[in-house]
Amino acid sequence: MATTAAGRPTAFASPHYEMRVIASVDLRAIRHNLLQVRRYAGDARVMAAVKADAYGHGAVPVARALAQAGADALAVACLEEAVVLRRADVGLPIVLLEGVLSADEAAAAARLALQVVVHAPWQLELLAGLPAGVAPAVWFKLDTGMHRLGFAPQQAGPLHAQAVARGWSLCGWMTHLACADEPGHPLTGQQLQRFAGALAGLPGARSIANSAALIDHPEARADWVRPGLVLYGASPFADRDAAGLGLRPAMNLDARLIAIQQVDAGETIGYGAVYAAERPLRVGIIAAGYADGVHRVLPSGTPLLLGQRRVPLVGRVSMDMLAVDLTAVAAARIGDTVRLWGEGLPAEQIARRAGTLAYELFCGLTRRVHFRYHD
Repeated sequence: MATTAAGRPTAFASPHYEMRVIASVDLRAIRHNLLQVRRYAGDARVMAAVKADAYGHGAVPVARALAQAGADALAVACLEEAVVLRRADVGLPIVLLEGVLSADEAAAAARLALQVVVHAPWQLELLAGLPAGVAPAVWFKLDTGMHRLGFAPQQAGPLHAQAVARGWSLCGWMTHLACADEPGHPLTGQQLQRFAGALAGLPGARSIANSAALIDHPEARADWVRPGLVLYGASPFADRDAAGLGLRPAMNLDARLIAIQQVDAGETIGYGAVYAAERPLRVGIIAAGYADGVHRVLPSGTPLLLGQRRVPLVGRVSMDMLAVDLTAVAAARIGDTVRLWGEGLPAEQIARRAGTLAYELFCGLTRRVHFRYHD
């Protein structure tokens, strides 16, 4: 602590902080993945999903990279996410997927030139309350079987009539597929048929495909595709990794090795004593835990990457630390970095160990993680 001449403490001097957990985001990979999306999408335009802080990757740098690479529009969940992008001078069209929640939000969406998805009658009334001469740009969402948001398909005709009567700019129609990541699921075909039938003879662009449908359902690509997870280099499928789809991981999550322990056979490791060493082990302690976003439910045996070698997790993940078996890596030293997911260790593989999806891994990183961007 710094002091005055009289010896009284003043402000704390700024220390140098070592970064315990680092998420390195490769914006070149984001652009590469957008190129792969275009190869799948054909003539369809690309509405790139950057909601949830670009799936935990950082909305502003990712949005700028996507804009540079030629994305046609961006999609966010809520108004505050759109405001962040507009304040950063991101000029691409921005689609508000959950629409507006109040009259103030309706006015702000018009002021920020947002395209608003409308999924319920009360949102129609919010937009109808805008001042004369303000014509919102709208997408209408139809519920074809997801049963989450959207108008009944038979409402498509009256919705179009309302948009025309009120002088609104109709951007198009969208729906969301519930089971596109499950090959052969009958609901996908049913949803596509319902959507097509509802819109027969009506004008306006169509948007259906998420990441999984973009790849596996060419009939869902329509006029606009809405990729999310694939832009970040992860597979939306349980049985296929990203590399096989031509994708590159955009995020490497790395942490520091801060201790090495010798553990005798029969000794237990970590909280709950749930892991007992079957032989003498050289155990490494990694400075990352569930307070950083590493799932506590990851079981022993989950791989981490030290250099080119996979090392297994042993014992429970705790708040700030986890343990790995370093017995097979004699060269490991304190200060080494260990990869939790990323290049060489796909996030979807780690997600399967936790019984979840790569989406949740990315979005679950906390403020304690340091982000670096490479371009």
